Amino acid sequence: MKRILLFIAGIAAGVAFAVWVPGVVTTLRPGVVAKKETPDAKAPGSGRKQTVAMTDERIKLAQIEQAKAEPGDIAKRLTVPGTVVPDADRVAHVSVKLAGTVAELRKNIGDDVVKGDVLAVLESREVADAKSEYLAARLANELQQDLASRDKMLWEGRAIPEQQHIKSRNAAAQSAMRFDIARQKLMALGVEEREISEIPKASEGSLRQQYIRAPISGRLVERKVELGTAVGRDNLETELFVIVDLGRVWVELSVPSADLALVREKQGVDISARGQAGKAQIMFVSPLLDKETRAARVVATLENADRAWRPGTFVTAAIALAQRQAAVVVPAAAIQTMDGRKIVFVRTTDGFEKREVNLGERDGGLVEVLSGLSSGETVATTNTFSLKAELTKPADED
Repeated sequence: MKRILLFIAGIAAGVAFAVWVPGVVTTLRPGVVAKKETPDAKAPGSGRKQTVAMTDERIKLAQIEQAKAEPGDIAKRLTVPGTVVPDADRVAHVSVKLAGTVAELRKNIGDDVVKGDVLAVLESREVADAKSEYLAARLANELQQDLASRDKMLWEGRAIPEQQHIKSRNAAAQSAMRFDIARQKLMALGVEEREISEIPKASEGSLRQQYIRAPISGRLVERKVELGTAVGRDNLETELFVIVDLGRVWVELSVPSADLALVREKQGVDISARGQAGKAQIMFVSPLLDKETRAARVVATLENADRAWRPGTFVTAAIALAQRQAAVVVPAAAIQTMDGRKIVFVRTTDGFEKREVNLGERDGGLVEVLSGLSSGETVATTNTFSLKAELTKPADED
């Protein structure tokens, strides 16, 4: 009886202990293992917030620039080195055609000139002799033409014989020819038509002066003479100035022979250098290869209205080989990588939303977006690292 009472008391004590510590009973049951509470396994990046709340004022302070996703051209390009050089059609070497001495210099190196501007004044005995010959021929021609006109009237009135009229007419033709030869001689020496017409009215001292004028508009980049310099023939300096018009320049490219079949005239070329970018067009593809480099010379024209492209600048040229229209393109700076995926930050009414995107081809500073973004949506293009950092902050820091 005593043993039965002790057994009942033990069972009662066990039940009481199990009620008081319920988790222990599972460890006492055969074949049952206690299940430990663990956090759910989560995918990388899940649980993070997907948007960054920002007002317009905060966006401005953060210097976050934005751009619209829109259709654009994507091209396959060949990248080659190049050099900016002056357009050969816009370079003028100003030379003299007679012997003389520099009496005046009216333009200096670096000056902008307009076609027809006087650059310098020469004093030359050669031009003085030519002008004097022109004046004499002009005067003789005027007199002979008057005589020929008078003899014609007299012959028509039967006052003189026909032979005298013919002789006078021949003399007038010869004097007109000598006058024209004297005029052509002045033009060959560089005297312009308007200057020739003013010679009869000019002072005696100006007859030995010869004006050197700018043949094109541009900038005077080189001056090779000083005041008093003797110029002209007999091994003297004949080139006085060099004028260059940099409103348009050439870009000389070096294309390897293996890629030459892909390059054609009129193809577009993107030109880039430090902090500069421009668009050019191929105008010439040389049929000859360099003996040493086995590359061909290719020339592209580049508009340079603001004179930003300086001859001698080394550039990188991307020749467009094939081009197509992409439905959505964004600046490459808008793309970020997060958890191994490509993302952009799309502007919303409250700030920016993280959006995963699938990318296509890249063309310079543009990237094709195949999916994840629609044309017309606005994305952040600068300082997107700050938006990425905001999303990766722990929740207790918000």
